[in-house]
Amino acid sequence: MALRNIVVEGDPVLRKVCRPVDKVDDRIRMILDDMIDTMHEAMGVGLAAPQIGMMRRMFVAEPEEGEIFCFVNPEIISVEGEQECIEGCLSVPGYQGRVIRPEKIHIKGLDYNGEEQEYIFEGWYANVMCHEFDHLEGVLYIDKADNIQKLED
Repeated sequence: MALRNIVVEGDPVLRKVCRPVDKVDDRIRMILDDMIDTMHEAMGVGLAAPQIGMMRRMFVAEPEEGEIFCFVNPEIISVEGEQECIEGCLSVPGYQGRVIRPEKIHIKGLDYNGEEQEYIFEGWYANVMCHEFDHLEGVLYIDKADNIQKLED
């Protein structure tokens, strides 16, 4: 497994809609492993493929330590309610802002092994999954945020 470079805001790759993954094979699993390692190294809670320069519909997320989700070709089936979230992003280092996200989502996609998976997430988990899903659509949290502030070093 290898660490990947994280693309930062200003790179046009972050503004493009990603293409579906044809099949989950050893190459895709290797990339997912690299994404998990890169996310851990950067102390993030999620990482989407375009953040490492890959225009494919997949992301990894770890909303709670030790609970890792891999989504390939994810689809958000439904959303409910709303919540106010304070977000940052590995591709927009040093800033955070307030975003309104759904309180509850129903999401499906393929897992690490290419098997169908489906979840209903609420609260923080829904926040994380929506943030990562947006990356696949070429959307950054700063596009939706207000009260964006520079973090102190």
